Amino acid sequence: VQLVESGGGLVQAGGSLRLSCTFSGGTFTYYTMAWFRQAPGQEREYVGSINWSGASTDSSESVKGRFTISRDNTKNTLYLQMNSLNPVDTAVYYCAAKVPPSTNYNYWGQGTQVTVSA
Repeated sequence: VQLVESGGGLVQAGGSLRLSCTFSGGTFTYYTMAWFRQAPGQEREYVGSINWSGASTDSSESVKGRFTISRDNTKNTLYLQMNSLNPVDTAVYYCAAKVPPSTNYNYWGQGTQVTVSA
């Protein structure tokens, strides 16, 4: 399985970005997908996840109401729509995949940088 993130960049506070994660090398619908992020000097933080069909999503309190996770199973792609961005959202964002009922995400992308300026 290979995961490749894209869509990161520099945005002003209050702005929006949409990240994408393309999946290959397996059957996309077997996998629960998730987004994580890691800011400099900090531990990796869970952002949210989505089940195989897209019918069930979860997100951390820090992004709830601002970030939306979705997937397009026809395109083998995971998305993270980020609105109302602020500087504390600055981090490298990673997508990850796991096969339920595993609790561990086994596959990770290389990450995409998101920088939010004040």
